[in-house]
Amino acid sequence: MRIATWNVNSVRAREPRLLPWLEAVRPDVVCLQETKCVDEAFPREPVEELGYNVELFGQKTYNGVAILSREPMSDVRRGMPGEEEDADRRVLAATIGDLTVVNVYVVNGKEVGSPHYEHKLRWLGRLREYLAEEFDLSQPFVMCGDFNVTFDDRDVWDPELWREKILCSTKEREALGAIVDLGLHDAFRKFHEDAGHHTWWDYRMLGFAKKRGLRIDHFLVSDVVLDRSTGAEVDLDARRGKKPSDHAPVVLTLESDHQG
Repeated sequence: MRIATWNVNSVRAREPRLLPWLEAVRPDVVCLQETKCVDEAFPREPVEELGYNVELFGQKTYNGVAILSREPMSDVRRGMPGEEEDADRRVLAATIGDLTVVNVYVVNGKEVGSPHYEHKLRWLGRLREYLAEEFDLSQPFVMCGDFNVTFDDRDVWDPELWREKILCSTKEREALGAIVDLGLHDAFRKFHEDAGHHTWWDYRMLGFAKKRGLRIDHFLVSDVVLDRSTGAEVDLDARRGKKPSDHAPVVLTLESDHQG
């Protein structure tokens, strides 16, 4: 079983990239972030023609998340408890077989110390509460998406340049660490302990060509899923070519029929 996470930075703009990628790679589950469209505008029909069931939590112009699955989905949950009707659409959860999948697009925060930054830290705290209260993390569980946070300096192309900057600040990393401390694991690091693996590159600075990126797209998994994991890779080819997203997909491979 292969699960992919990909911030597509507008699913309508990226449709000419997304559909061929789905057809070629054929992941079993795909979590998309920053779809930037209302549910009615999502390219549902061509995605379904490729064999996917589709669950959406979209928003015009900003944010938006979607889960695509070859298997039926159940217990679909949109947003977090207590959110206002007009809250950003950033969290979508579903059950697929024995696996709970939570797709997240974490607040960016803009600049350390700004009101947006403080909002980001509060949002991450609410995410932690949501996971602790709503899910059994001892069971097969995957949370993936664009977290807009690096775990440590290995995730940063120039750690000194980014020291205490947004996406790399101590408070952000501590908030992410508090979520991991619920009993989750950074699945990518099971297979890649070294530096230099990135998932996002700034368009404006030719970051991809210069290999100046950050790893901010993650899979946080329960013990059971970590044990079932057999590989994790960043699909750099999907970041190449014409009009790519500024993120590359990350693909986690699991043993499908593992018996504990």
